[in-house]
Amino acid sequence: MPWVLLGGLLAGLLLLLLLSRRRTRHPREPPLDRGLIPWLGHALEFGKDTAHFLSRMKQKHGDIFTVLAAGRFVTVLLDPHSYDSVVWESSSKLDFHKYAVFLMERIFDVRLPHYDPREEKAKLKPAGYLTLFGNEGARYDDPAGQTQDRAHSAEVYQHFRQLDHLLMKLARSSLSSGEKEEVAGIKVRLWRLLSTQRLRGKANKSCWVESYREHLEALRVGEEMQARAMLLQLWATQGNAGPAAFWLLLFLLKNPKALAAVQGELERVFGQTGQPLTPKESVTQETLDNTPIFDSVLSESLRLTAAPFITREVLDDLDLPLADGRKYRLRKGDRLLLFPFLSPQMDPEIYERPEEFKFDRFLNPDGTEKRDFYKGGKRLRNYNMPWGAGNNVCLGKSHAINSIKQFVFFLLNNFNLELKNPEEPIPKFDKSRYGFGLLQPERDVTVRYRVKA
Repeated sequence: MPWVLLGGLLAGLLLLLLLSRRRTRHPREPPLDRGLIPWLGHALEFGKDTAHFLSRMKQKHGDIFTVLAAGRFVTVLLDPHSYDSVVWESSSKLDFHKYAVFLMERIFDVRLPHYDPREEKAKLKPAGYLTLFGNEGARYDDPAGQTQDRAHSAEVYQHFRQLDHLLMKLARSSLSSGEKEEVAGIKVRLWRLLSTQRLRGKANKSCWVESYREHLEALRVGEEMQARAMLLQLWATQGNAGPAAFWLLLFLLKNPKALAAVQGELERVFGQTGQPLTPKESVTQETLDNTPIFDSVLSESLRLTAAPFITREVLDDLDLPLADGRKYRLRKGDRLLLFPFLSPQMDPEIYERPEEFKFDRFLNPDGTEKRDFYKGGKRLRNYNMPWGAGNNVCLGKSHAINSIKQFVFFLLNNFNLELKNPEEPIPKFDKSRYGFGLLQPERDVTVRYRVKA
């Protein structure tokens, strides 16, 4: 019996070796790097620290290369001048939907019939939890309803954070048996809190929730799957807003000059309009659009912390043109990946000392928005890409920006904030988050606050 098992193991290893050795680089294809381990290739290094691994591959192979990772061949493009060839290519050749559906099923257990991300995206309108899903009482100022709202929001937030903490392991299928049980329980509790029956009793729901629920019902999606879809949308609308606000406030508190500039701008803007800034009052769009200093701070904060992958599935053999005139052949079945965090966002040729926070980096001397950035002597169209680009740019960008602005404006207008330990260094990134939107810190930061008179 042991010999049979040993023989089977050797046969399996031989098969993996043959499968991984079968592929060789053809003429006009990008440099191919399979790594040393059959089938697995570079998967471990890729998952451990994506930014470091891809930087090393770029130094070795240049701006375009193909790597083997867990049986998949992934072509990585890191030339921002050439990104438009990918992000504007027809979905009949380079498809985003397959990977989105794959993650949707693996992470959130959502399976929708006749799923069309374009139709769903057209309905998407990011907002805060209560704004999106409604509140318990018909009146915002009802004390009993406010108490219920706080309790329900806190419960959803607690479970949401528990799920988010394990999300990367869930996406990579690396949960332990105990963690699998924990995730299953968290999901069930969140599905119950976001159930159709529970949401029907909410007042002041976003019109998007109703239209999305009607959309699901038109697809004949059952109530259990509707609750799962609502959890997916909760993560899509809230998963990055919190980290974005965290980093922005931290950079401001670590940079007194930047904080003073933003506060001075807020005093000027709200002093001119005479508009109150309270949780019950929405800031006008005209006011939100008149904050160039804050806009630069937000762009700089996102440049330093937004690290999503832009992925496409290659549906057929394809010639990919690069900006310098070269063409590379991509193979059907491969995955194409852009990682804007490395370039343009952290590219020293584009940004001087890119690892540093410079609050006015995106301002011209006259105070207008700076849009002229260069690489290789050529002006860049894609110089900062926290929201993606092309056919799959985040449709909720303006709403997300407005939400972050209003939150930060309210805090700065109503509270004096300071770091408990001003000399403490900024937390390092949780490297497992590379590829999934906003990076998160490895630890919390303690802040002191005092209500302004």
